Amino acid sequence: MTAGEDERLLPVIDDPDTAGHWAAAARGEVAVRTCHDCGTVLHMPRAHCFSCGGDDTFWRTVPGRARLYSWTVVEHQVHPAYPVPYTAVIVELEEPGGVRLGGYLPGRPELRADQPMRVRFENLGDGTVLPQWEPVPGEES
Repeated sequence: MTAGEDERLLPVIDDPDTAGHWAAAARGEVAVRTCHDCGTVLHMPRAHCFSCGGDDTFWRTVPGRARLYSWTVVEHQVHPAYPVPYTAVIVELEEPGGVRLGGYLPGRPELRADQPMRVRFENLGDGTVLPQWEPVPGEES
């Protein structure tokens, strides 16, 4: 990751294990790495299946729906590009279950455990698109 004093920290979008995730985000999709042989979701993404040992993996597009798993409000600024307060969230995808992803919300939104969340894609303008997560308006858990 690289950043100047006023630039956002950026993911490495050409890493062989995670590039498919970032390519999907650039298309406005959420994708998880999956074993073609046995169907196991490989999260954290890796080239070889930990379940069957296969190496035939692919990126499967999944719905951009999740439930809020955890969150914390950051009150102490640690980088100039991230003004406080902001909220770091961890969501668990509804499909496939068990996959957790992180995200960022500005401010101190009112949140509750298991709250329905949806993906929102943040285009940073340099070819990098970040999947972020926000509460689904009007939906109760």
